[in-house]
Amino acid sequence: MEGKTILILAYIVMNFTGLIIMWEDKQRAIHHKYRIQEKTLWLVALFGGAVGATMGMQLYRHKTKHVQFKIGFPLLAVIEFILMLYLFLKY
Repeated sequence: MEGKTILILAYIVMNFTGLIIMWEDKQRAIHHKYRIQEKTLWLVALFGGAVGATMGMQLYRHKTKHVQFKIGFPLLAVIEFILMLYLFLKY
C-alpha cells in the first residue's frame, strides 16, 4: 500500500475510534458502570482521533462541561487536521 493511503486509513480508523470511545463512555455513564479513564480518551485523541472524539463529545453531549475537553479536543483536532493536510500534500 502507498504511504498516503496508509496515512489516510490510520487517520480514519483513529477518528472512528475516538467517536466510538466517546459513545461507549457516555453509555457507561448513563448506566452507572465503570468508566473509561480520561487518560485513555486523551491518548486516543492525541494519537490521531481528536476529530472523532470532538464529534463524539458534541454528538453525544459527553464531557462538554469539562473545560479541558471542551477546549482541548477541538484545539487538538485543528492541529491534527493541519498536520495531516501538510503530510498529505508534502509526500
